Amino acid sequence: MLTDDARYRILKKLEANPAISQRQLAEELGMSLGKINYCLQALIDKGLVKAKNFSKSQHKRRYLYLLTPQGIDSKARLTRRFLKRKLAEYEALRQEIEQIQAELKAGD
Repeated sequence: MLTDDARYRILKKLEANPAISQRQLAEELGMSLGKINYCLQALIDKGLVKAKNFSKSQHKRRYLYLLTPQGIDSKARLTRRFLKRKLAEYEALRQEIEQIQAELKAGD
């Protein structure tokens, strides 16, 4: 299953570097090559990414992964949700740290 986090991270990497190989993408995201292949196929099937062969490449198996207009919209929505979730996590951690610091001060 393709999670929002995986979709966001893949779309972000593809937008920054459409010529990235699946192997490079797997290494940079800490995912298996098989999972990247599955995720890319799911993104292509959903119409979020378009894969084009490099026409002048010596490696005919290399692709250029382009975000479609629908993919760009999806990435924007995912970015907002990702940021909202990370800010909530940050706030919860900040409060926990403050609580631990207060407990340590009270124990001194």
